[in-house]
Amino acid sequence: MKPVWIVDDDQAIRWVLEKALARAGVPTRSFSQSADVLEALSRDTPVALVSDIRMPGGNGLELLRQLKERHPGLPVIVMTAFADLDSTVSAFQGGAFDYLAKPFDVNEAVALIQRAMQESTQPESPEGQGDAAQNNERWMMTQSSSTAMQEVFRAIGRLAQSKVTVLITGESGTGKELVARALHGHGVRASGPFVALNAAAIPRDLLEAELFGHERGAFTGANNLRRGRFEEAHGGTLFLDEIGDMPIELQTRLLRVLAEGSFYRVGGAQPVRVDVRIVAATHQPLEQRVEQGLFREDLFHRLNVIRLRLPPLRERVEDIPALAQHFLTASARTLGVPVKRLTPDALAVLTKFDFPGNVRQLENFCHWLTVMAPGQTVDRGDLPPEIRAMEHQQLTGSAPLRPAAPMAGIGTVVQAAAPVAVDDGAPRNWQDSLLRDAQYRLERGEPAVMATLTRQFEKILLQSALDASRGRRVEAASRLGIGRNTITRKLRELGIEDE
Repeated sequence: MKPVWIVDDDQAIRWVLEKALARAGVPTRSFSQSADVLEALSRDTPVALVSDIRMPGGNGLELLRQLKERHPGLPVIVMTAFADLDSTVSAFQGGAFDYLAKPFDVNEAVALIQRAMQESTQPESPEGQGDAAQNNERWMMTQSSSTAMQEVFRAIGRLAQSKVTVLITGESGTGKELVARALHGHGVRASGPFVALNAAAIPRDLLEAELFGHERGAFTGANNLRRGRFEEAHGGTLFLDEIGDMPIELQTRLLRVLAEGSFYRVGGAQPVRVDVRIVAATHQPLEQRVEQGLFREDLFHRLNVIRLRLPPLRERVEDIPALAQHFLTASARTLGVPVKRLTPDALAVLTKFDFPGNVRQLENFCHWLTVMAPGQTVDRGDLPPEIRAMEHQQLTGSAPLRPAAPMAGIGTVVQAAAPVAVDDGAPRNWQDSLLRDAQYRLERGEPAVMATLTRQFEKILLQSALDASRGRRVEAASRLGIGRNTITRKLRELGIEDE
């Protein structure tokens, strides 16, 4: 049996893989740099090769390219501790068998290598195309150490060179348009246009003209011929966001375009042929809308060729620290102020938040902190009101509240939502929560319950009023119905710091 070659400048990684493969009865040969591999290839070839991407003295992706030139059928697995979208896509475009992100599970790595050994040939893939410089939005989902996002990266790598229709599903704020742009930017149509249209953002009576264009004189106000989004996307990609909200009558026209590759402008008599790749996205369950008669079943099957599900942020909490630091840095750069830094306590609280608005909400939180946090170091008490309310509920043992809706941007005042019933025994309002909390404290014999709850009640009211008035004491006092001297005294007694 030919050996598996292992290429990594980290001796510990080589040792782990050698021992694991030896237990599986697989012979190995190890190298610390790519130059030695290329020299050894002149005398022998492995059954499969596992290579790091970033090594001193030679890039793993360059090694992959040279290996595929000499031995196109050799299965190559690339691995790296820098789990980013560019590396993943470049690896697949270079012809890699698969991608292994460090740290990896040894048993899974061995199983992957054994699958690679069973591969006799591997078709050559075209080399990757250059990327535009990274920007703030793109960073939102192209950097991740979570398993769920690594699966998304792999899917993008495999789909980028294809023209197949893709349906992207996921909650609002997870980055569906960013995935669509990545599919376009890394694919064979990258030199063509990327055109996006949000079906939910355009009035019903204007959507048809937006999609297909109109002839001059087609309707009142149509003074000139106008090309629609399909024509604008010719030779490239058309991204149809919130496809689940498209009116049923337009779904019929869209289905015909997908089937025939041509359409008529509004008021037109001549068909217009286009070559467009369709990438659609929705946060709604399309199967359910089909059952309700709100979405055509035949169109659903046309769009649902390949489906990509983007995980919500609560399923990739390990990415929160890096994303938060990036957004804080980007926000500080935009506003021309020093970068805020999260304390370990603040970061621990942040990672426990549910983030119903996903990555977009985390970005908004970081904007809020850049503007509103009083010092350069952000502690748990400086976090936005939604997060502090969640922490308070956990500390007091009161029923959990659903976090407030995502913030719209800097300066938006967002207050914690009222309790939401999750089962028949859940509290229906804050008074029920207070009742249960008071009963719990009294039953366990806690002293001075009145003083404790009164202090907490006043602290929450004062802090919320200050947040709502952006730290202006006079306005906060007015909104609470108390005097300026009273709020000053209360702030001092309760130890609340405000700007």
